[in-house]
Amino acid sequence: MDFDINAFMYGLATWAIPVLFAITLHEVAHGWMANKLGDSTAKMLGRLSLNPIKHVDPIGTIAVPVVLLLLNAPFLFGWAKPVPVNFRNLKNYRKDMVLVAIAGPLANLLMAVLWIILLIVFANLIPNENVARGFMAMSQNGIMINLVLLVFNLLPIPPLDGGRVLSGLLPPSISSVLDQIEPYGMIIVVALLYFGVLDNIIMPLVGTLAALLGHLFF
Repeated sequence: MDFDINAFMYGLATWAIPVLFAITLHEVAHGWMANKLGDSTAKMLGRLSLNPIKHVDPIGTIAVPVVLLLLNAPFLFGWAKPVPVNFRNLKNYRKDMVLVAIAGPLANLLMAVLWIILLIVFANLIPNENVARGFMAMSQNGIMINLVLLVFNLLPIPPLDGGRVLSGLLPPSISSVLDQIEPYGMIIVVALLYFGVLDNIIMPLVGTLAALLGHLFF
């Protein structure tokens, strides 16, 4: 089968922009919230920038997903460069940790809504059908990737955002047990992805959120 450069560029254009925005603003949101709550580490290191290059991890954002694609792996996995947060600088450690953690997923929810608005705009204001179709595909991908990141990051597995939220909400005695899982958290996540467990959890929730947002805007 011949390599179709046009199809490749189309796929790259309609996926790369939404993905870069999704991971960039997710990480910026963490740093922005931490800065508001007393920790300026991310700001001092220039990580509140909207420049995607500041947040791309050469291995997690590029190498790992590419290798998984080339190997026809049963799942796709990757990560951005985490925004540094010194939780000791936060005014109220447990409450502020929850707010910092939840800021990233909330940014993804906001971006999903913005992509829905753009989808409506592109569908109604671009007269050229082919151009409109491309921008609409990009908007649909933007909605999907942000809803997936929203649900995925809220899973209650440390070091995912949901794990940190749960740790901050639980009593300290139970929270300390959860924190001990954190060094093994990504291994657990990869295993659940490999065996298809997360797909069965994430996609129904993504579908429900998409339907709810669809009822609000269409």
